[in-house]
Amino acid sequence: MEYSFNELKHKTVAELREIASRIESEAVKGYTQLNKEHLLAAICKALNIDMYVHHHVVGVNKKKIKSRIKELKKVRDEALAAHDHKKLKHVRDQIHHYKRILRKATV
Repeated sequence: MEYSFNELKHKTVAELREIASRIESEAVKGYTQLNKEHLLAAICKALNIDMYVHHHVVGVNKKKIKSRIKELKKVRDEALAAHDHKKLKHVRDQIHHYKRILRKATV
């Protein structure tokens, strides 16, 4: 049976040890002595499962927001070089606002 990292993460240590007992790999050797964190890492390594949890942005146009942030960073650099603190603060606030929108839309 194929597992995802998220499925494995929500299993108990006993369930993970049972899965490890069916795996023929050096990565899970000594699985009875491993705690959940190390056991999860060993199983993921043995089954070639990516341990990174991938997030997705929903409800907003990520590409448009990221391009707007890049534009604002150029304006920020120009304001920094010109020592225009008022414009610099305004641009930094806008960048922060757009990054917050992306983080809130992340699932």
